[in-house]
Amino acid sequence: MSGPTRADHVALVEADRAHLWHPFTQQRDWAREDPVIVERAEGTDLIDTHGRRYIDGVSSLWCNVHGHRHPRIDAAIREQLDRVAHSTMLGLSHPSAIELARRLVEIAPPGLTRVFYSDSGSTATEIALKMAFQYWRQRGEDQRTRFISLREAYHGDTIGSVSVGGIDLFHATYRPLLFDTHAAEPGDASDMRRLFEEHPGEIAAVIVEPLVQGAAGMLVHPEGYLHAVRELCDEHGALLICDEVAVGFGRTGRMWACEHEAVAPDLLCIAKGITGGYLPLAATLASERIYEGFLGEHNDFRTLFHGHTYTGNPLACAAALATLDVFEEERTLDRLQPKIALLAELLAPIAARPDVAEVRRRGFMTGIQLADYPVELRIGHRVTLEARSRGAIVRPLGDTVVLMPPLAISEGDLTRLLEIVAASIEAATADAELRAAA
Repeated sequence: MSGPTRADHVALVEADRAHLWHPFTQQRDWAREDPVIVERAEGTDLIDTHGRRYIDGVSSLWCNVHGHRHPRIDAAIREQLDRVAHSTMLGLSHPSAIELARRLVEIAPPGLTRVFYSDSGSTATEIALKMAFQYWRQRGEDQRTRFISLREAYHGDTIGSVSVGGIDLFHATYRPLLFDTHAAEPGDASDMRRLFEEHPGEIAAVIVEPLVQGAAGMLVHPEGYLHAVRELCDEHGALLICDEVAVGFGRTGRMWACEHEAVAPDLLCIAKGITGGYLPLAATLASERIYEGFLGEHNDFRTLFHGHTYTGNPLACAAALATLDVFEEERTLDRLQPKIALLAELLAPIAARPDVAEVRRRGFMTGIQLADYPVELRIGHRVTLEARSRGAIVRPLGDTVVLMPPLAISEGDLTRLLEIVAASIEAATADAELRAAA
C-alpha cells in the first residue's frame, strides 16, 4: 500500500493550518514552516508523509518506551479488541484493569496498595491532590489545606496541577484561577523545613518530581534530597506525593526514580510510559492508610467523588500489561545500563562546547542548556529544525535541548542521535552568531 502523494501532503498541511490548534505552539510561527506530518513509525523511527525517517529523540513526548509497533503490544491491543474496547469502571470492573492494578502494586514502592485510574499525567496529579485534601478533612484535621511544591515545578495543565506548578511562562497567566501553595527551593531541604515551621500543622502534602524536574529543563536534584523530603513529611505529619509521570518506567535507570533513595511516597502518580506510549492511561497509587480514610457508610459521604469516562480503558490496560511483560521479557532495565554509560560518554564533548552552558542528566533523561542568546533568535527551536533536516526529532524547552529517546533505542542509533544533535547545535549557533552580528 503506497503512502500519501505530494498532493496529499499539501492538502494535509492546508487542513492542519485551517483547523488545528497545536499544544504549546505559537500558531503564527507554525503556519510559517513546513510541518513534519508523521504517517507511520517503525521501532524508534518516525516516518513522515514524504517517506523520510527520523530518530524519535523525545519518545513522542517522553512516553514511548519499547519502540513503535512493538509486536507484543500490538498483539495485546488486537486481542483486547476482540473482547471489548471500552466499559465504564463506575459500578463495573473488567479483567485487564484488575490484573494491571495487581501488577502495578507488585512493582510499586512498598506500601502502595490501591490503584485509581485516569487518563493523563495532569489528571493523575489532580487526583492525588484531591485525595490528600479530602483525606485530612475526613480525619477532622481541617487546618491541613496547603501544599508545598517546588519552584520551577510542572505537574500538568489542569487547574489543580497548575496550582502546584512553578514555571511562570506556563502558569503565571492563570494565577487568578489557582489556589495558593508554598514553593520551596529545589534541592534545598532547609528551605522546605522553613516552610513547614512557618505553617505548623497546615501542610496536607508535599508534591515533588523525584530526582529530576523535567519540564523545567531537566533540573537534577542533589543526592539525598528526596530522602530528606520524605523525612520532613514524616516529622511534620504531611503526606508525600511523588509525580513520576515523566521520570517513571525506567527513565532514570530504575523502574521508579524513588528507588534510587529507597523512598516510598504516600501517593504515586504515573502515566506516559505506562502503556509504552500507545494509549492514554494514568494511575494514582495510594497507601492503604489513605484508602481506608475514604471508607464509610453511604450516608457518610466519604466517597472520592472523582472519575473519568475512560478510567481504566480496557484497550489501554491491555497495552500497559503488555508493556510490563516486555520490560521483563526483554530485560529492558538491565539492557539500558550500558546505553546510559554510552550516553554519558557521547555527551562529554557536547558539554565542552562554548555554545553549551550546561548538560544536565540523570539516567536516560538529558537537558542540554545552550549558551545565552537573545530570546528572539529562538536558538532552541533552530536546533530542532537543524536536527529535523539531519534525521532526528528533538524538542527544546526554551533554549534547553531535551533528549529522552525510547529505552529500546540501539547503541548505533543513540550514537547517531548525539552526532545529529552536536551538528545541529553547531549549525544553529553559527547562524545565530551571524544574525546577532547583523
